[in-house]
This record gives sequence, structure tokens and C-alpha cells, in this order.
Amino acid sequence: MLKFLRSPTTIIVLLAGIAGMTLVLYAWRLPPFHSSVEMTENAYVRGYVTIMSPQLSGYVADVPVHDYETVKAGQLLVKIDDRIYAQKLAQAEATLAGQKAALANSYQQELSATAGIAASEAQLDSAKAAFNRARATWDRIRPLADKGVSTRSDADQARAGFEQANAAVNQAEAGLQVSKQALATTLGARAGLQAAVTGAEAAVELARIDLENTRIVAPRDGRLGEIGARIGQYVTAGSQLLALVPNDVWVVANFKETQLDGMKAGQPVTIEVDALQKSELMGHIERFSPAAGSEFSVIRADNATGNFTKVAQRVGVRIVVDPGQPLAEMLTPGLSVVVSVDKNAPVRTMPAQATNRAVPVAARG
Repeated sequence: MLKFLRSPTTIIVLLAGIAGMTLVLYAWRLPPFHSSVEMTENAYVRGYVTIMSPQLSGYVADVPVHDYETVKAGQLLVKIDDRIYAQKLAQAEATLAGQKAALANSYQQELSATAGIAASEAQLDSAKAAFNRARATWDRIRPLADKGVSTRSDADQARAGFEQANAAVNQAEAGLQVSKQALATTLGARAGLQAAVTGAEAAVELARIDLENTRIVAPRDGRLGEIGARIGQYVTAGSQLLALVPNDVWVVANFKETQLDGMKAGQPVTIEVDALQKSELMGHIERFSPAAGSEFSVIRADNATGNFTKVAQRVGVRIVVDPGQPLAEMLTPGLSVVVSVDKNAPVRTMPAQATNRAVPVAARG
């Protein structure tokens, strides 16, 4: 037996067997290689990719930016020919001016109607005074005419003057009512004129918005993708012209459900970036996905029929890259990374919206 163990071949085979068993134990994280560090290569850099599209149709007049250029918020990206929209704005402003003039004329008509009422009231007062005078004359002459003291001609003249004065009073009262109705008509029509002015103002604002929309500007700081717009190209509302990628990035790591036990929001994370020669960045867990990735699939698997093979599901974990790291500025959405989480590491203080408890799948019955 000792001679057998002294054989070089036997020693090599034993060492190879021990090495293979050690690798298997290490790969499967079995004792004595059990570790609190969980790692996954199913992790990628994510970011907001905004597709810039026009809200109106027209010909592209200018594209002052280039592929992959860094832009600032408010910087012009694409300009659409604005001549038609400028004329529409001028037309709307002219309509608004006409409606405002009509409304101002309504106020002037109100003043005229008010003055007309005052004139009608004065005319009525004058007619009543003339009526009172004519009635007094008739009251004096009528007894005399009955007694034959006054001539028939004077009596007829006094009676005619009385009736004429009475008719003048009725006419003045009717004129006063006409003046009051004219004022009521003016005030009643004003509501329609004010509504017309409001509608014209809205039309001007819409035309101004359309004119402003001929300038497609960057909504925030970031970098551009490939520019799809070309000068002279006719575009319609919703056409995809270019993509803007803001500077905010994060990492989404898809851990297996068996790795989640003990993970908490706020735990530090090591991020190894393939594109940066395996350079490491530091981050921390922000939050966990509310469901496994299979639940968000368009075509979900139905495990209620046929044979069943248990497959470990993956849950997305959002990871924030810690600020103040120079290499973090080189991260772009879509890059592959390797994420490592030490579940025994202390938890950082997290904002109110980030949960600090273990994910639900960690609580097993």
C-alpha cells in the first residue's frame, strides 16, 4: 500500500481529484467555501433614453447637432420650417385684436345707451311738464267753454294741446323703455363678446405653442444618439428623429431567488465594469423589483399542465452608483457589469421611498 502511494502517478491523480473536488465545492459555494457575498453577471447599466419626436408636421429646416454630441437643456436639436406656423400666429393675433375691438365697442355702446337713458328721462320730464301745463290750461278753459264765456275755438285749441301733451308723455315713456332695452341688449351681448375674446386668446396661445414646437430642444442635459433627421426631410407628428440619453445611470442586477435571502436596501455593492477593463465601482442597493422577471414577460409560462421542471426565477435589483467616482461618468446604458453584494455588510441609511427590509421572498415558511 505504501509503495502504491509512493507512485508519482498515484500522487498526481490524488492531487487532481482533490483539486477537482475543491473546485466543485467552491463553484457551488459549499462548505468550507460558503460566503455571504452573492454575485451575478446578469447585470446591466440602465438609463433614461428619450426619443425626440415633433408634435407637428413640416420640413426640417436645420439640424445644428451631430451624432453622440453632448448637449445642454434647452439647446436646439432640430428646427422645422416655421413660416406657416408664424402666419397662423399672426392670423390668430389679428382675430384677437378684432374681438377685443368689438368688446371695447360694447363698452362704448354701454356709455351711449346710458347717456340715451338720461336723455330719454330728461325728455320724459319735459313732456310731463308740458302735459301738466296743457292740463291746467284745459282745466281753466273747459268750465268757461261750458258756460259760454270762452269761445269754441279757444276750447278746441286747449283740448288739442292737452291731448298732444299726453301723447308726448307716452312717446317719451316709450323712448325711455327703448333706451333701457338698448342698454340691456348691449350688456347681454357682452358675454358673447367676452367669450369670443377668450376663444381668440386661446387660439393665439395654441398658435404660439405650435410655433414654439417647430424648435425641438433638449429637455435636459445629456448625450445624443445617432441623428435621424435630415435637412429637407418631411416629418410628421411622432416621427423618431433622434435619441437623448441623460447623464443619470443606474444598474439593474437580476439575482436568482435563492440569492435574495438577507439582501436589504442600502447594502453596499461592488460593480465590476467589463468595458472599463474590469474596473470596480461602488454602489448600494436602492430597491427591489415587486415581482420576478417572468411576471413581466409578454408570454407567460403556464406551469399547470404537462411535466414540470423547477427553474430558479430572477428578481431585478436596482443599484445606485455612488457619486464622486471619476469612472462613473464613463458608464453608458446597456453596458454589462458584474455585481457583488455582501449580505453581512451594514445597511446604509436610505431615503424614505427606499425599503430597508428584506425582500418578501426571503421570508420562507
